[in-house]
Amino acid sequence: MSRKILSFELDLDFILIALRSPLRDYRLCYHINKELHTDFRKTADYCLPLFGGAEPMQFSQYVYNIEASETEFYIIANHGLTGCLIPEMGSTNYFLLIKNHFDDEDLENVLLRLKKIAFIESVKQIDPKNIKSHENLLF
Repeated sequence: MSRKILSFELDLDFILIALRSPLRDYRLCYHINKELHTDFRKTADYCLPLFGGAEPMQFSQYVYNIEASETEFYIIANHGLTGCLIPEMGSTNYFLLIKNHFDDEDLENVLLRLKKIAFIESVKQIDPKNIKSHENLLF
């Protein structure tokens, strides 16, 4: 009997930036909105379903869209009441996730401007494929 193995790759087609900041989520978004001239707004918490019928983990989430280019920006807290979204990056407080078209020049500009914000201790672009629990960022 022949065997066939099904393999698949997850679509990790987004830019991921790790942010470390002591600020509460709403204060961080205020400073980011001010520096980047964006309009991040609070939306429903990001829910990460768990196996076994347990309550899903919830993480604070803010969204900003550029309708002309269909680019979506998300700021998601790494720490919730019951754990971390990405446990192996426990020292990271927030993730900035950018979906859809975004060129390298614009990305460099965003990174430089985020580093200018005094209340952000570190800004680092992360390759989602190198994160063990990257499936937690798929929505």
